Amino acid sequence: MLHRKTTTLVECAIMLALSVVLSFVKVWEMPLGGSITLLSMLPISLISIKHGIKWGVATSFVYALLQLFLDIGKVMTWGLTAEMLIGCLLYDYLFAFTAIGLAGLFRSYGRGGMCVGIGLALFLRFVSHFISGGIVFAAWCPEEWSNPLLYSVCYNGAYMLPEMILTMAATLIISKLPTVKRLVYPASC
Repeated sequence: MLHRKTTTLVECAIMLALSVVLSFVKVWEMPLGGSITLLSMLPISLISIKHGIKWGVATSFVYALLQLFLDIGKVMTWGLTAEMLIGCLLYDYLFAFTAIGLAGLFRSYGRGGMCVGIGLALFLRFVSHFISGGIVFAAWCPEEWSNPLLYSVCYNGAYMLPEMILTMAATLIISKLPTVKRLVYPASC
């Protein structure tokens, strides 16, 4: 039992490190934060799929903290009020990145369930960024946009939708590889 927990913990640490490294490989970056990365959410999703949402959420929470620590210098230069800073830290980091850990929610339903789980997890991440953009950063909405909520949907959707599609597509592709399938995915897949 202890050996299994240690092995799982080591796997989580390795996948966490891989996610952090991949988060630095930005395919496209938005001007005010947010980017399309080289599958940075996939390793965390795989932890949730392989070991369940308890391990997935715990690992993704640590990932959220790491992303926060990596970006805190940039965030502090934005001139946010104390309330805006707290909202940004909660919604753009802690809630958003921790949601990735829910990717394994439907893992017992095979590859389709894994994609639904990843889709739901990344949709919840999008919702968290949307709330932040629509409420915390509403004052920064460009004048040509009359509705900050609509602007938040468009802004955050511009990078979250491609990120979601890429992560789901990569999951489908690698889930067909026999070695990866045996090592990562539950027996029902």
